[in-house]
Amino acid sequence: MFSRLEKFPLVIAVAMTVVGAVAQTRTVSPYSSNIEARIRRADICLVDFEKEVARQRGGEKAVWHYKTDALDRVKSLVEEAPDDPRVQALFARAKKALMLSLGKVEDQVDPAWTQYKRNEQELRKTVWEESEKYWNSLIASGGTNYLEQAWPSPDVTEVPLDAVKGKLVVLDSVAYPANQFYGGSGEYIACGKPSEGYYFVKLNGRQWLGPYEAAKRYRNEVDSSMLEVQQWTVLGRITGVTAENPNGMKSTVGNFEFGWVVEPIALKVPGCLVSYYDAEAPSSGRYVAEETVTKIKEGWYTIKEIPENASPEEVMNCFVTAIKEKNFWLYFDCIDKRRREGFNDPFVPGTRQLRPQVPTAFSQIHYHWELHQERFHREYVHVKIGKAKIVTAKGFDRADRHNDFFLDDEEKAKLEKANGVRQEWAIVETTAIDENGKQVGSPHPHKLVRWGNGRWYVEDYAPRF
Repeated sequence: MFSRLEKFPLVIAVAMTVVGAVAQTRTVSPYSSNIEARIRRADICLVDFEKEVARQRGGEKAVWHYKTDALDRVKSLVEEAPDDPRVQALFARAKKALMLSLGKVEDQVDPAWTQYKRNEQELRKTVWEESEKYWNSLIASGGTNYLEQAWPSPDVTEVPLDAVKGKLVVLDSVAYPANQFYGGSGEYIACGKPSEGYYFVKLNGRQWLGPYEAAKRYRNEVDSSMLEVQQWTVLGRITGVTAENPNGMKSTVGNFEFGWVVEPIALKVPGCLVSYYDAEAPSSGRYVAEETVTKIKEGWYTIKEIPENASPEEVMNCFVTAIKEKNFWLYFDCIDKRRREGFNDPFVPGTRQLRPQVPTAFSQIHYHWELHQERFHREYVHVKIGKAKIVTAKGFDRADRHNDFFLDDEEKAKLEKANGVRQEWAIVETTAIDENGKQVGSPHPHKLVRWGNGRWYVEDYAPRF
């Protein structure tokens, strides 16, 4: 038996041996004590991130719930144990998931995708060249009956109306709708200030509405890049004098100011167009070269009508092409007739004039047409169309494999008669691509519909691609 003093050096020796062995183990192994658990936890987080990426299907996302945690865990493991096969496998998966989360990119960008933008640029140039010539000819036609200096305006208290009545005047930077107001004698746009005098551009008449609507048509038919115009250049004719409160729409108090009443003749958006009043035009106005634009565009259309036997994918392609090429009536013909207030034909027979009951639906369709135009100008340039998934929503489906196998022709005919006209739905997914070949958002489903053996129509025309 060892005494207590004899045991003490032996205990110390054993303890030092154990500590040394542990230290040697830590020096040799690159792993910390919880490496196994950390690998398992990183794998779980990475799986969640991969599922989240898969749900986006190539689209980017503003907020990722699992991205930061998963990538941080894998990064930490790679820094600590870069040679571990399990860590290397995690790194490869994390890299792939990260790449997909940043947006899918096409291998090649087809120049044909942006041909419509080059066409638009050519049209824009043509219209503006003709617009400048027309504007200068209007001013030249005034001859001596043209007010060379618009500002300061002739003093109403000193210059008689007969001295300026009928004269042409050009007003720059006319702020509409910012300076629009309703006065005692009519609706006007106020131009000027007390120190320079005022002109009141008359709004309540076709002389303004005709050119203004023509400018909106130009935006829809030619130039999607033109934003909502806030500053106009107005060529008008002085027709009278009135006293109004030009600040009446902005404050409850204000002074009455005398000003010259100006009846619009033409509107100009510098660099874009000139539109003018035309009493013979359907909407009392045209933009310069409007007829020329129509002829040029007809020569550019790659699709002019929808075949009756077109598949859902082909109809969706017609829909997309109509928007890109600014072919409004082809776009309109793609849309489900029930979305046109229930009319089989929304037009007066033999014309493109809408029936009286249709304007509400037509306005909605046109509103979304403008949104589609804007998206194809600012967000994406190409749309990939997926394969349609067709289901029978109502009626008897002869094509169903069970119906076809178990029922004879007499039973099928009986069920067809009992269930009425068959209605089918087709779900087509579209994927938008920008001009750099990058996918914009996730794929979007679109619903098409047809009755019996008729043609396919786009039912939900509003969603983006």
